[in-house]
Amino acid sequence: MCKAFVVIPTYNEQDNLQRLIEQVLLQDESLQVLVVDDNSPDGTGQLAEELSRSNDRINVLHRPAKLGLGSAYRDGFRRAMELGADLLIEMDADFSHDPSVLPLFLEQIKTHDLVIGSRYLNGISVVNWPLRRLILSYGANWYTRLITGLTIMDCTSGFKCFRRSLIESIDLDRIRSDGYSFQIEMHFRSAELGAKICEVPIIFIDRRAGQSKMSKRIVREAVLMVWKLKLGSLFGHRRQKT
Repeated sequence: MCKAFVVIPTYNEQDNLQRLIEQVLLQDESLQVLVVDDNSPDGTGQLAEELSRSNDRINVLHRPAKLGLGSAYRDGFRRAMELGADLLIEMDADFSHDPSVLPLFLEQIKTHDLVIGSRYLNGISVVNWPLRRLILSYGANWYTRLITGLTIMDCTSGFKCFRRSLIESIDLDRIRSDGYSFQIEMHFRSAELGAKICEVPIIFIDRRAGQSKMSKRIVREAVLMVWKLKLGSLFGHRRQKT
């Protein structure tokens, strides 16, 4: 049986964490959880540690400070692979991602290298976002597809499942981006490697508790990242031809 690790970065998610983990583990017996906590002031890390002591399917990685979403996933993926992960799943801690979708990921990953939970596959499936946030997200995806040539409808999705072999081929040491930019770069690198990618529709529900991780810096980084990826790809092809 494949070991599938759900990697959940946390910062002040004490109100959500226990319920979320319980629901995740109910979805399939192959699922394990790895909480990557950035020294949350509200005690999320301590709670995760307590939960891990009573259930060997729960693992915790403590980090010294808030170091960014991209680095949380990079560190989390490395730890999960050390623990024997065959599949690596990204998931938010705030219930914006529905745990009931996880069995669909596990089914689709049997014939794919990357399965993406998409908010924009069948129109727009987002609940409780203000119009400005929705326009920003939808526009960012349109912009990303236009510049990079990606055919993925939800290039900034943070809910997905990777095969371990794909993560190893990407080489996490060369991924330096964060936030939306991290998601875009991981998708681009996957497509660049010829990975078999599919999207499955999800309903994204805005967070029920806690604080948003969105910032102007993250948006600016994503805007610049698409050009970096595109230009890097173009120059790479030219070097191969010469």
